[in-house]
Amino acid sequence: MTGQPARLLKLLIATAVFVVALLVPTSGLAVSQSPPKAVIGAGTINVPMLAVRSAPNKSARVIARLSEFRPQDYRARYVLAVGVKKGKKGKTEWYKITVPGRPNGRTGWVQAPHVAVKPMPWQVVVYRGTRVVQVWKKNELVYTGKIAVGAPGTETPTGLYYVTVRFKPVKVPFLGSFAFETSAYSKLSEWPGGGVVGLHGTTAPHLLGQAVSHGCVRMSNETANFMRDRIPLGTPIRILAS
Repeated sequence: MTGQPARLLKLLIATAVFVVALLVPTSGLAVSQSPPKAVIGAGTINVPMLAVRSAPNKSARVIARLSEFRPQDYRARYVLAVGVKKGKKGKTEWYKITVPGRPNGRTGWVQAPHVAVKPMPWQVVVYRGTRVVQVWKKNELVYTGKIAVGAPGTETPTGLYYVTVRFKPVKVPFLGSFAFETSAYSKLSEWPGGGVVGLHGTTAPHLLGQAVSHGCVRMSNETANFMRDRIPLGTPIRILAS
């Protein structure tokens, strides 16, 4: 076969390969086997209203205020500490925390006595590109699973977040056997909870390995149940683009 028919055949083959590459789950690709960077810890708020400041100084600008309990359901609100500032005697005076809410990725400082921060051995790492989730306990990788992530236009946001709520879905069965709300927010503000990104099970496991959600991370019910039995509120969630 020569000339125009041959060129047409090559074009069709190349197009077919490209389409298959888009559809085939990428969870078989290699991901890092190195443990994620440790955080300081996580915990609850000790005051009715927590002032989050732009610097570890009582006169610094307040960039956010977090209530002790979530106003929508009165559950205890958790914070994730990623840095500390110690005083002259070595005592922790301030914690640097990640700030939940829009825009994603904000950090700020809170007075140490105003929060009950404890060490956090667990971490969840989400690889958005390869569509894999890892569960770590300190430096030990204890679980790896396949996931689905946000579709083009509603991509799952990258960054460091944490588990804010754990629950068993009742009225929303498509969330699978168990679900976790996170401190991340999707591009869709009209989505339930104002666009909160969740990690949850699924009733459509055949879609795992694809980019099909509104920003949430879908996983098998087996993975959701594994995480249900281990990771607590405040668990860090690192969402990576790779």
